[in-house]
Amino acid sequence: MSNGSMPVTSSTYVSFLPGPPLDRTRWEGWQRWGSTRGHFVPAPVLTARQYTDLTPRQRRFHDLHRLATHSSLPVQSTPMSDAVAWTVQARIEDGAFSHKAGTRTGVMVNGGGAQGKTETVCEAAASFEEEWLDLNNHVNPDAMPGTRDLVAPVAYVRCPVKATPISTCQRILDFYGEDHKGMRLEDLVRTVNTAIVEHATKALVIDDITRLKLHREADQDVLDLIREMMSMPVTLILVGVGIPLSGLLRDGRRDPVTKQWLFPPVKDRGRSPNADAATQHERRFELVDLDPFSYDSPDQVAAWVSHLRAVEGSLRLLNDTEGMLSTGTMPEYLFDRTNGVVGLLEKLIQRGCRLAIQDGTERLTPHALNQCAVSPTDLPDLDPDSGEQPTIPPVKKTSKRKTKGRNTVFDDDGPLTEPAV
Repeated sequence: MSNGSMPVTSSTYVSFLPGPPLDRTRWEGWQRWGSTRGHFVPAPVLTARQYTDLTPRQRRFHDLHRLATHSSLPVQSTPMSDAVAWTVQARIEDGAFSHKAGTRTGVMVNGGGAQGKTETVCEAAASFEEEWLDLNNHVNPDAMPGTRDLVAPVAYVRCPVKATPISTCQRILDFYGEDHKGMRLEDLVRTVNTAIVEHATKALVIDDITRLKLHREADQDVLDLIREMMSMPVTLILVGVGIPLSGLLRDGRRDPVTKQWLFPPVKDRGRSPNADAATQHERRFELVDLDPFSYDSPDQVAAWVSHLRAVEGSLRLLNDTEGMLSTGTMPEYLFDRTNGVVGLLEKLIQRGCRLAIQDGTERLTPHALNQCAVSPTDLPDLDPDSGEQPTIPPVKKTSKRKTKGRNTVFDDDGPLTEPAV
């Protein structure tokens, strides 16, 4: 029985089987992800007694469904991600509903690896796209005769590793399925502009933007590419790690109170075209940070514990998961293991749940999680050479061995006492 009422059969578990792989960097994949996100049905909640009543085959199906559930944990919003999502969606809407011909203000989303930048931005962009398509009856109101009937309010691309302006433009055209064979950079930029207009794109998301390396011979091309894109009728959302130090902007500092990035004025002496271009980027982009959780104040600890409670609700262990992650020493232990990075927390929980199912303990504890190590191979999409791999805290295992007793042969116990008469 599932949840005490629904009978568990083989057909109950068909929903956890994955379909064809999703590629959001293609229009078809982005559309399928947008229409099916949130459709995954997690495994039913069973008690240990209900699990025992299943046949061996049903138990195996249920275990596989639970593993799929823990591998597909929903993206939990955080106070930090909510703030970033609000800014992204606000900028996209401001640009999409503006009747002016001027440059749209873009957003640069900065943060460390595995902190949920991509999912936060994609979710905000997909929400906008759904509303925009509904408003326009899922057609392009400005379509011209002879153009392709492909409406893409949002385009999502990822910079390739060791990206160049040419390869970045090629990735954008790949999203639309446009042919770019043999094109020079000028032709690529012009074709990108045309594709954005003809496909009614209102937001262009370029992920991993800091893979664009600003070497001396290519840095002007990179900055020129960004400037050219800023003049297109689209809101640019650039996502990357270490944006303030990447050269896309001049070096700045982050105000500890307002959390805003402050940039010093450009000095007239020795100012280069690159510095001038970077200044334009600062004026036309709002830089926001997606930070990990902190553990320095009661409010920050409470936010972390609240996040852990939300994760508990998605676990499918036979023991009651309420309080399993959010009480006792677990919040501090999990923070020490992850530095408050949600991506590392997800991987650690996923491995711990697999172990708990395998050994039959059905519970997550510090002792059990000490047997689970998250490694860079668990984050294959993040390029270490671009600084995208987060720092993974080492496992601090506590030894159960008793300390060897000290030799007390030569200890002086003091003078002997006479026995009482």
